Amino acid sequence: MSRRKTRIVYCGKVKIGGNAPISIQSMTKTDTRDAAATISQIKEIEKAGCDIIRVAVPDEIAAKAIVKIKKGIKIPLVADIHFNYKLALLAIDAGADKIRINPGNIGEEWKVKEILSAAKSAKIPIRIGLNAGSIEKYAGKKRHETAPVIAAKLVAKAAEYVRFFEKNNFYQTVISLKASDTMTTVEAYRKMAKLCDYPFHLGVTEAGTAITGTVKSSVGLGIMLNEGLGDTLRVSLAAEPTEEVKVGREILKALGLRKNESDLVVCPTCGRCEVDIFGMAKKVEDEMLKLKKPLKIAVMGCVVNGPGEAAEADLGLAGGKKAGLIFKNGKIIKKVPEKHLLREFIKELKKTGQVKNV
Repeated sequence: MSRRKTRIVYCGKVKIGGNAPISIQSMTKTDTRDAAATISQIKEIEKAGCDIIRVAVPDEIAAKAIVKIKKGIKIPLVADIHFNYKLALLAIDAGADKIRINPGNIGEEWKVKEILSAAKSAKIPIRIGLNAGSIEKYAGKKRHETAPVIAAKLVAKAAEYVRFFEKNNFYQTVISLKASDTMTTVEAYRKMAKLCDYPFHLGVTEAGTAITGTVKSSVGLGIMLNEGLGDTLRVSLAAEPTEEVKVGREILKALGLRKNESDLVVCPTCGRCEVDIFGMAKKVEDEMLKLKKPLKIAVMGCVVNGPGEAAEADLGLAGGKKAGLIFKNGKIIKKVPEKHLLREFIKELKKTGQVKNV
């Protein structure tokens, strides 16, 4: 697939757009005013593979907490601002690497200009972040409007804001056009892609719980990424932020957009399975996050497909009755009693994958 050509912006040291790898974002669910709790959660999100983190900034205390939070994390931080332009200015002063605003809820134009001026001086980008839910107030919305109609309204409003930014000589812009409806989101990004060359932040907003949100996001993001749209993304889930990151990574891997990533193949199990394959797979998946070297891993539950799949992997496990086999590069290297199988497999995984210092 060919990527849409965009201009490049930087969020901290992370390059967005151009030919840069598609970055994965998430958002903290802690109270930003509690810097210690927020730092702790961000560190977990970093371990999961997040490239950029966003925090809510509801008041001045939260904005000023960014100073301390930045000192405790390694990835760039985006300040999420609504309604109060002064919070954007405070967040920029506190060291935010990027600001996300919906210009329509900031108020008078001069307030938006103040944000543009401060961001330009700080040399940081701004994301114009629009959601379909905001269109009712700013562009009018009727019930049961079709996806193309809502998408067109989103795009028209985004184009208006882009023109305003450019009129004020601001070009370090990222655009997002999210809806909770998957195809409305897809249609909006498709339309916007014809109007500008700014990088896109992809997402299906308020996508849902871990299951429904993963499905909706996978479908929507999969379509757009396959069409070459998108430079950074967030999978929005009613779940822990680490889960958002994991789903985002898997979407990119499935499309071949993340090459240097480990891949896990797991048996879906059936009545032949005699080991706790689900529990084993979850623990193996957690350990894989620590690997330096990308590996193909297979965790299989029985003798039907297990040995074949495991033999195709860099490292594989095939369960059996009271014992299991561990494969490495297609060859059996160990037969292990069931109670020691997971422990021995993880030892081999760490040795083969060169565990990172975390």
